[in-house]
Amino acid sequence: MSQSSVETRPHAQRGVGDLFTAGGRLAAIPRKAARREQLLVHLAETLFAADRDYTEPEVNRLLLTVHEDCAALRRYMVIAGHLTRTRDGAGYRRATTTL
Repeated sequence: MSQSSVETRPHAQRGVGDLFTAGGRLAAIPRKAARREQLLVHLAETLFAADRDYTEPEVNRLLLTVHEDCAALRRYMVIAGHLTRTRDGAGYRRATTTL
């Protein structure tokens, strides 16, 4: 595939690799909702096991591996439904999806 055809593909078809630096860190949290959603799906699938409960410090530690603003990422993930949170906010779990 030529470089020009990669550049003209719609955002929805791209992966999220371009959002990360060579060191594996997230360069910035995307402002566009569709790109941010792609990122959140990727983070949920790669950082969180589907059958495990996490404490807030564990969630923060995992999210800090990719970006310094773990609170924003955590909040985005809960709002988008990728992580569920217990009523008291102490426990988190990767949401199950029904595709």
